[in-house]
Amino acid sequence: MEDKRCALVTGGNRGIGLEICRQLALNGVDVILTSRNESRGVEATDKLSISGLHNVVFHQLDINDPLSIAPLVKFIETHFGKLDILINNAAELGIIFINDKEFKAGGGFVQLVDEKAHLLTNIVKEPYELGEKCLQTNYYATKTITEALIPLLQLSKSPRIVNVTSVYGDLYWFHNEKLKHELQDIENLTEGRIDEIIRMFLMDFKTANLEKNGWPLTTSAYKVSKAVLNAYTRLMARKYENIMINCVHPGYVMTEMTSQTGFITEEEGAKGPVMVALLPDNGPSGAYFNRTQVAPFSSIDAPFK
Repeated sequence: MEDKRCALVTGGNRGIGLEICRQLALNGVDVILTSRNESRGVEATDKLSISGLHNVVFHQLDINDPLSIAPLVKFIETHFGKLDILINNAAELGIIFINDKEFKAGGGFVQLVDEKAHLLTNIVKEPYELGEKCLQTNYYATKTITEALIPLLQLSKSPRIVNVTSVYGDLYWFHNEKLKHELQDIENLTEGRIDEIIRMFLMDFKTANLEKNGWPLTTSAYKVSKAVLNAYTRLMARKYENIMINCVHPGYVMTEMTSQTGFITEEEGAKGPVMVALLPDNGPSGAYFNRTQVAPFSSIDAPFK
């Protein structure tokens, strides 16, 4: 029993997060399903239990609320003694769908490319406040929960961190070559510099200078949040050589978050994060996986059209 693995999944009550919990449990891993909303988290855990998966437990967690992190850490210490796998799945899109029907008819997220930005103002909007919240959740809150759980991961014989990212985190979407180079140059990049880059983006976002300074123009904050998460993943992999730390794009999945648009099911989308969480000890660290394949952090061609 001492060697049984324990995993924690943020945002585990629905969509890809719930399916990741299910697939990990099917692989014999004890799973802590976390959710900001307690009733939804309990309901999700009960559904898994009814299906025969009794190795999933619920614990409330709002990654944006530091006060909810301490009780979770104590819970893991008391009930499991260590943490083997952390899957950072909780995220915000940072946009509002104004015309859901037209969004779906136009191809969903595939149409959200910068060349069409001027044509999309009646379909989606990205208010500054939502963009700011997107960066706070997808980057800063993910960092906070990760760093709080590092001591428990260090107690594992085979620790793993999987950051669920997106093809939108690909540096292809950036038009500022200097920034692209900085975010790729992991030997010289620092967390402090990432903070500066985020502040630069938010200032340009607020003052309508995104195009002028080479930022993504559509789903801007989401793209920046995932790009800096990818960079942070690589920094962490260098810092903690004994922890396998990777980021995974699950694919364009049909979920509530994507307004039920996408190319693949939740079950298919969860396969990548689960595979990377269960990689053997000689697997890569600091890598980006597009679904189940290692891919570059910066593509030459559009990751999808």
